[in-house]
Amino acid sequence: MHAFRNPASGLAAALLVATGAFWAAPAAAAGPAASADDIEAKYQRDRTLCLTGLTHQARSDCLREAGAARDEARRARLGNGQPPSEYLENALKRCQRLPEADRADCEARVRGEGTQRGSVESGGIYRETRTLLPPGSKAD
Repeated sequence: MHAFRNPASGLAAALLVATGAFWAAPAAAAGPAASADDIEAKYQRDRTLCLTGLTHQARSDCLREAGAARDEARRARLGNGQPPSEYLENALKRCQRLPEADRADCEARVRGEGTQRGSVESGGIYRETRTLLPPGSKAD
């Protein structure tokens, strides 16, 4: 029995690996502010992924978002993986509405402590912190 192997799948896998390598290098070397060349190179990589169909988006949406990300990077308004201070402040304000006993854990999750699973694409981000209680203590 012969297994059918799609030649395009090998090309797609190679492109995905190469793209991952390209993403890692500039991100590690760029530091807090990316140069115009780094921004354009990232845009071209994103655009290539959009055109090859390796994203989970419609091509037009993907291209529009790649362009918008490039424009925001040029304005130095992308967070480089860190939420802008306004987002952090808003998230911490949401924690203030919780009961006092839950507030510290909420603030820790907002600051990135604990574990995080999922993605917006998969339907949500689940953040979790665990607090160990001494034996015999009463949990609320």
